[in-house]
Amino acid sequence: MSQQYYFSKFLVTSQVIYASKYSFALVNLKPILPGHVLVAPKRIVARLRDLSKEEIDDLFESVQVVQNVVEKAFGGTSSNIGIQDGPEAGQSVPHVHVHIIPRKKLDFENNDDVYVHLEKNEATMNSEFDSNSAIAKDGLPKASMNRIIPKDEDRAPRTMEEMVKEAKWLASLFKEDAHSC
Repeated sequence: MSQQYYFSKFLVTSQVIYASKYSFALVNLKPILPGHVLVAPKRIVARLRDLSKEEIDDLFESVQVVQNVVEKAFGGTSSNIGIQDGPEAGQSVPHVHVHIIPRKKLDFENNDDVYVHLEKNEATMNSEFDSNSAIAKDGLPKASMNRIIPKDEDRAPRTMEEMVKEAKWLASLFKEDAHSC
């Protein structure tokens, strides 16, 4: 991949799974559920309102493409798609980004608990980007993976090695004509 990708000030090129003209998708440092990824514009702006019409169109077309792939890859039957637009809305990294979280029936006991986890995830994301304290996991995620949600305090950030491995696997699932990485 010749282009470098930044999520705010963080170089994330090796975590990128998809790129379009104005957007890119990357694996998440602390996924709430398996397959939780982010889609962001290439231009670093803090708020959705700061994007041009072309960037917004491309961002949401990219969300749709990425959603289809991660749902299939992780056996999802639905997805949560969310944006925290500004610090008071829970955004901790000042770069517009869309969360895509593939969902399955009963992956949360109370379906709306995903929003509580999303808010906690966003609140700790910026401070944990450089952390090396992740718990190692073996192998790639599988579509049949049991979705047991650990308590937020038990969800450690993933290692770079884990994220790169997942990114390579997911990137391979995009068709060549879809601008995959």
